Amino acid sequence: MSLITARHPTPVVTRKPAPARGAGFGVLLALLATVVWSGSFVATRDMADSVPPVQAVFWRWVIALVAVAPFAARPFWQQRKAIRRHLGFVALASLFGVALYNTLVHQAGLTTSATNMGMIMAASPVIMAVWSRLGGERLGARRVLGMLAAGIGVLLLVGKGSLAVDFTAGDLWMFAAALSFASYSALLKRKPAEIGGLAFLFVTFLLGALMLAPLYAVSLAVQGGFTVGVATVGPLLYVGVASSAVAFFAWNKAISLIGAARAGVVYYLQPVCVALLSYALLGERLGVLGVACMVLILGGVALSSATGARRAG
Repeated sequence: MSLITARHPTPVVTRKPAPARGAGFGVLLALLATVVWSGSFVATRDMADSVPPVQAVFWRWVIALVAVAPFAARPFWQQRKAIRRHLGFVALASLFGVALYNTLVHQAGLTTSATNMGMIMAASPVIMAVWSRLGGERLGARRVLGMLAAGIGVLLLVGKGSLAVDFTAGDLWMFAAALSFASYSALLKRKPAEIGGLAFLFVTFLLGALMLAPLYAVSLAVQGGFTVGVATVGPLLYVGVASSAVAFFAWNKAISLIGAARAGVVYYLQPVCVALLSYALLGERLGVLGVACMVLILGGVALSSATGARRAG
C-alpha cells in the first residue's frame, strides 16, 4: 500500500499544468520564428542581384555560428559524445535544414518574387502531413481536403490564375526548398533527447557551413566575390543572426514543446507577413488573384491541420 500511495500522486500533480504553459510558450516561439523568417524572404530577394546564392548562404551560417558560439560552445563540448553517437542523424538534419534548404531559397530569389516565395513555402506543412502519413499517422478527410485546397491555391498562384503547369525556375526552386524544410521539421521530432537545443543548433550550423564550403570555393572562383557594403552586409546580418540563430532556435524549441503539426498552424501566417513586408519594403503588389490564392492556401492548410492540432493537444 505504501508503494501505491507514494507513486500515484506524482502524475496527477505534474501532468496538468505543464502542457498548458509549454503549449503557450511553444506557440509564441513558433510565431517568433515565422515572423522573422518572413523578413528573411524579403532580405534574400533584396540581395539576390548582388550576392551569389551559395556565397550568401555560406556567410549566413558563418555569421550564425559566430552569433551562437558564446552560448552554445560549452554545451556542444559537454555533449560531444552524444553528438558523435548520433552523427548520422545530425548530418542529415544539417543537410536538409541548413545547407540544402537555404541554398534553394537563395537560388529561388533570383527568378521569383518574395511574395511567391512565401506563398509556396506555406505549402510545406502539407508536406509535413504527408511525411506523418508515411510514418504511420492516419490522415482524416478534412486534412486531405485541406491539402488539396492548399495545393490548388499554390498552383493558381504560380500559374497566374491557370492550373496549367507554367512555373518559373524560381518557383520550382521554392517547391524544392519547401520539401527540404518539411523534411527537416519531420526529422526534429526524432532528435535525441540527450542533445540539447543549443548544442544541436551549433553542430548543425557547423556541419552545414562545412558542406557548403566546397561550393563556396567554386562560386568564388567562377563568379567572383561580392561588394561589401550596407546593401549586402545588412541583409546578411539579418539572415545570419535573426533568421538563422534566433529563428531556428525558436522553431526547434517550439517543435519540441508542441510538435510539428501545431507549429505548422502558426507557420501558415508566413505568406501574409511576407506579402505585407514585400509590399512595404520592395513595392511588390499582390493583386486580387494573389489575395484569392492567399485565402485558398491559408484556408486549406488550416483545415488540413485542424484535426491534427486538436489531437496533438
